[in-house]
Amino acid sequence: MTVLGHPRSWSCRWWPLLLLLLLTGREPGVEGVTHYKAGDPVILYVNKVGPYHNPQETYHYYQLPVCCPEKIRHKSLSLGEVLDGDRMAESLYEIRFRENVEKRVLCHMQLSSAQVEQLRQAIEELYYFEFVVDDLPIRGFVGYMEESGFLPHSHKIGLWTHLDFHLEFHGDRIIFANVSVRDVKPHSLDGLRPDEFLGLTHTYSVRWSETSVERRSDRRRGDDGGFFPRTLEIHWLSIINSMVLVFLLVGFVAVILMRVLRNDLARYNLDEETTSAGSGDDFDQSDNGWKIIHTDVFRFPPYRGLLCAVLGVGAQFLALGTGIIVMALLGMFNVHRHGAINSAAILLYALTCCISGYVSSHFYRQIGGERWVWNIILTTSLFSVPFFLTWSVVNSVHWANGSTQALPATTILLLLTVWLLVGFPLTVIGGIFGKNNASPFDAPCRTKNIAREIPPQPWYKSTLVHMTVGGFLPFSAISVELYYIFATVWGREQYTLYGILFFVFAILLSVGACISIALTYFQLSGEDYRWWWRSVLSVGSTGLFIFLYSVFYYARRSNMSGTVQTVEFFGYSLLTGYVFFLMLGTISFLSSLKFIRYIYVNLKMD
Repeated sequence: MTVLGHPRSWSCRWWPLLLLLLLTGREPGVEGVTHYKAGDPVILYVNKVGPYHNPQETYHYYQLPVCCPEKIRHKSLSLGEVLDGDRMAESLYEIRFRENVEKRVLCHMQLSSAQVEQLRQAIEELYYFEFVVDDLPIRGFVGYMEESGFLPHSHKIGLWTHLDFHLEFHGDRIIFANVSVRDVKPHSLDGLRPDEFLGLTHTYSVRWSETSVERRSDRRRGDDGGFFPRTLEIHWLSIINSMVLVFLLVGFVAVILMRVLRNDLARYNLDEETTSAGSGDDFDQSDNGWKIIHTDVFRFPPYRGLLCAVLGVGAQFLALGTGIIVMALLGMFNVHRHGAINSAAILLYALTCCISGYVSSHFYRQIGGERWVWNIILTTSLFSVPFFLTWSVVNSVHWANGSTQALPATTILLLLTVWLLVGFPLTVIGGIFGKNNASPFDAPCRTKNIAREIPPQPWYKSTLVHMTVGGFLPFSAISVELYYIFATVWGREQYTLYGILFFVFAILLSVGACISIALTYFQLSGEDYRWWWRSVLSVGSTGLFIFLYSVFYYARRSNMSGTVQTVEFFGYSLLTGYVFFLMLGTISFLSSLKFIRYIYVNLKMD
């Protein structure tokens, strides 16, 4: 592809758009509908082109040798639209409200052999284009490719030089827009000599029709002629699979574990009553299991600052994920544009930084941490630094290939400003409040100065086994739903079942908590009191399984290819697995801590 300069005319208008985004939390243009009078001009914007199977590899439409105005005027875009790779510019198409057009000439072109080869390459890679009319995206393929026969083999390439636009209106509003080449014959691009020019005449037609549908959202699914497939249905198999697993785990924890604990507590307390005249050391020598390590189970772990930072950032992403799903349930996102979700995610991430600072600093001070300034710096860097490094690599690859997914310098500056003026200060403020409100750590048992020696553990109680079990079971609860999520983010599906997504998210957290409690009990029963980091790693390893699934999805379930798409896919898949590690590791640790406090506070101590 020929690399052209990025449009700059809209960058100066971003400051009021950013302020509007920060004040309202909504994306401009999502719900706005323009009212027209008969004969009013309707602006059609050209947006982007790219390979059909590579959703994140997009280029500006005018990078192709197509009909282009002498002076390109770009539309002012919202933050979410730029993050989604949109680069809208006015086109040469003249469309007027409710006025039909029959085969009007758009432009005449003389293409060189290099330009024809550029079009041939785009058509062979199944390039599609995206136009926008009144905030309605319309899409179609750039050309036509036909493969037939084996011996002899034929390979035909054709370019669509005529487009039929179909627009539906209700009253003075546009309800639906589509483009078609159903009754059009493609112009062949085969057989051109290297020194020969190809003459083309691009034409278009516009047909208006009235509809009884009053709102765009009222159109029936599958009846809008959408370019991308919409095959997602209510997948009860995922829900049933997850519910069965939840019931089994909850039943295991509530019936088996609690019954065992009740027997343990009764036996330990009875032994202590009958041997009350004896010393505590004699009691320790006649006992074994989780009770014997009551003087070590609350011994603070190494790298406590890093542990607190993990808990803080994990709590932040729990709030962020819940907020995004709740906003989707309230209908705040337009199904046609994912830019609104991008904008909301950035806004919520900046605002929830206070949660990470508060949780991290609060727990850090509880467990005896003194370097709280360093803890705040570690907390704010735990996700932002890996994200910045990953984004730098991905954005550099997009920039080198001329993709519209590469963010302009103005956008980067704005996002950095949001983090510096909102995210980082809120982290510090939350850390100060957390430090000042911290009370002493609530430990039912006193900790001895000298740590008890840990006996050799069997292989099935090792960290690796716990990570395998603790990561696989939560992953299995969401594996079916995960396919639909990947098909939406990395494919061409449209996901609207946010109620089911919220339900599955709650199931994931419940399964993680139950598994953490079970694995922690088994670890303590082996007289191993090093549960702090083990509880984080056991269920947090679900993030590793999600990344492994992304590798499987790329190789077996998608048709993605090329350097640009591959770098973006694996870069952000690593970040996704990392985020799940932080979230589920936090849930796992808090569940284990609550469980341990519960079982030890019910013992009759000396």
